[in-house]
Amino acid sequence: MRVMVMVKATKDSEAGKLPSEKLLTEMGKFNEQLFDAGIMKAGEGLKPSSEGVRIRFAGSNRTVMDGPFAETKELVAGYWIWEVSSMEEAIDWVKRCPNPMMEDSDIEIRQIYDMADFAESDPSGEIAKHEQRLTAKLATKSATVQSYLFFDGRCEEALNFYEQAIGATVTMKMRYSESPEPLPEGMVPDGYENKIMHASFSIGEMSLMACDDCTTKPTHDGFRLAISVKTVADADSVFGQLAEGGKIEMPLSQTFWSPRFGMVMDPFGVGWMVMVAGECE
Repeated sequence: MRVMVMVKATKDSEAGKLPSEKLLTEMGKFNEQLFDAGIMKAGEGLKPSSEGVRIRFAGSNRTVMDGPFAETKELVAGYWIWEVSSMEEAIDWVKRCPNPMMEDSDIEIRQIYDMADFAESDPSGEIAKHEQRLTAKLATKSATVQSYLFFDGRCEEALNFYEQAIGATVTMKMRYSESPEPLPEGMVPDGYENKIMHASFSIGEMSLMACDDCTTKPTHDGFRLAISVKTVADADSVFGQLAEGGKIEMPLSQTFWSPRFGMVMDPFGVGWMVMVAGECE
């Protein structure tokens, strides 16, 4: 179950009085305990209501009211979102919390609705599906997508090639023999002990990952890495380096979308599109 744990406002918090260094330190340690326990999902302190607004709904009318607001004890000065097994567990954690204020204070716990609670009002399940799609969108809003290249025992050779040919920077490299945990028996073929289990590298502003796949025969079909450079001379240089020992599939030329564009397969079977950013004049 998910709960919102609300720190109720006090006269000091509504006056904008900041917590002491000692209290901030104690709350920081408590938050770390919550995080380590896998309970805390979010948490923030709120500024006084004098810096907030309320919007009152009355039929089709919307009235904006500036703070501060009366009845300080009914206001919220901060909150957490926790995921716990029961209300009793939430209560137990709140009892461990340092007093969040420099004076007497209250913390309120409220259970958060899940879509399953609205099943009676959503007999078709369409509203729940819509919420699930929205949740997925929110989950990926700040995500990053990186290409992961699988090599058939030639990952280190490929990394060295990219370093020399196009200035790649290898930021991390781990071999199967360096795994912090034992690998399943029979997973790593004989002779793969010193092959690359995982590597990260960057080319300009692009970050990629790579490894030597020890479970299947990897291919690089169905996708290409697109690299954009600033000038025609840069494109010529990068394209030529990637083509060394590889295969030119579309020679560099001027196109309606770029002063220079071409496609090449590097010596390791990875397809590249090399282009100059910007439209052709």
